Amino acid sequence: MPSAQELVVDEAKVKKAVQSGIPLTITTFTLPHEIEVYIEQIISVFLKQLEQEKLRDYIVYCVQELAVNAKKANTKRVYFMERGLDLANPNDYKEGMSGFKENTLSNIAHYLQLQKEKGLYIKLILQIKNNIIYVEIRNNVSVTKTELIRIHDKLARSRQYNNLEDAMSQVLDDSEGAGLGLVILVLMLKKMGLDEDCFDILGTDKETIARLVIPLDQTRIENFTALSATIVDSITSLPQFPENILMVQKLISDPKSEMADIARQISMDPALTADLLKIVNSAQYMLSKKVDSIADAVKMVGIRGIKNLLYSYGTQKILGDDTSDKKNLWEHCYKTAFFAFNLVKNFRRDRNLLDDAYVGGILHDMGKIIFSNVHPDLLRKINSFCSERHLPASTFEDLSAGMNHAEIGALIADKWNFPEVLVVSIRYHHDPSSAPKEYRDLVDTVYLANMFCELETGGVTFDQLEPSVLENFGITTKKQVESLLDKFLSGFKKEASQ
Repeated sequence: MPSAQELVVDEAKVKKAVQSGIPLTITTFTLPHEIEVYIEQIISVFLKQLEQEKLRDYIVYCVQELAVNAKKANTKRVYFMERGLDLANPNDYKEGMSGFKENTLSNIAHYLQLQKEKGLYIKLILQIKNNIIYVEIRNNVSVTKTELIRIHDKLARSRQYNNLEDAMSQVLDDSEGAGLGLVILVLMLKKMGLDEDCFDILGTDKETIARLVIPLDQTRIENFTALSATIVDSITSLPQFPENILMVQKLISDPKSEMADIARQISMDPALTADLLKIVNSAQYMLSKKVDSIADAVKMVGIRGIKNLLYSYGTQKILGDDTSDKKNLWEHCYKTAFFAFNLVKNFRRDRNLLDDAYVGGILHDMGKIIFSNVHPDLLRKINSFCSERHLPASTFEDLSAGMNHAEIGALIADKWNFPEVLVVSIRYHHDPSSAPKEYRDLVDTVYLANMFCELETGGVTFDQLEPSVLENFGITTKKQVESLLDKFLSGFKKEASQ
């Protein structure tokens, strides 16, 4: 953990996390005062980006209360271990708790050091998804059944209080703390217009998780949705695909068409022919010899591969790469595609998923590239729309900076009649847990490939990766991720130099 003087909030990183829905994480073993201050500052910057500063004091209190509770739970574990007591044994539990508070407070430095040596952490996770703030405090000990019952009992009793005076006027169980902290937490939720259902504590075999779910008012998300739709509807400079590509698509969709017909149509476009041969001869297809015939290339790639080539090729032709910003975005997309392909090759070995992952990686950020094509006429339309709806200028600024880019990209993909699997992979590439179940493998692949790119540039850390996605790929350690990233980067650089 960095020293106190190094705890400076990286506002750009927080802003990026808000725009992309990436979780912010802070991990500590002892929760010193400087970490508490740093957490408070992170929450302040996070809420400022969401224009929700009014929630600051409430959320800061809730986080501090839950973090302290997690710290106490870790202290309890090392205290019981040192005394040779079993938390799950009712008699041992009663014996241990009889002097727990007094003994640990009188020698807290010793027990905090034990927690650090045992690797018992307290982890804050802060994230905005679908206009909902998710706050989690995790500690890597399993909550016992007895503890869980006591916690839920305190939460149930907290419902009867409408204010702090009512709570403090009654005598509450003091064996593990008065329980006032949880009562105040529920009162804080009420002040935010929420109820205790927005708070929960659950346990896994590895962690205890305290979770707050704070849905924001719908105004902001409605603004984004309406403005995103207006942008997509207004972009007349983005037509349907060129006629030659539409002809190939039509042939592919015709069950009477033969491979030779498709190859002949592709051959009429020298640029498309060159791109197809380049892709087929790349490391993606791992051929034993170079393919020079477009007919052989079509056979090698297959119908699904040809379809995907058309989507990526057509999109790039329409959106272009005529500025440095666009070139940088496409470079990121190519790298994501390469990583996605190699994730499937290493973990899935599914030919259809291989094809879809590659094109999903290429197209995942098309919503960002759209803003590189915004012309003055469209800007005037957008400004007019914002004025009519009384939307703040920050709404469009946030969109142009990347917020909601996944939705904008998905809307345009849908407008261009892309298959549902690609529309979904674009829409949910920052939020894989919300994707329809039947598309999760592809969405997880594109998400993780994109996050690998972010890891390479230092945009995110291992702690910010979605655990369920890592689990889907059987990845359990930071070392595995680093090894895969090194391997993929080496392959990408080798292919780029060919």
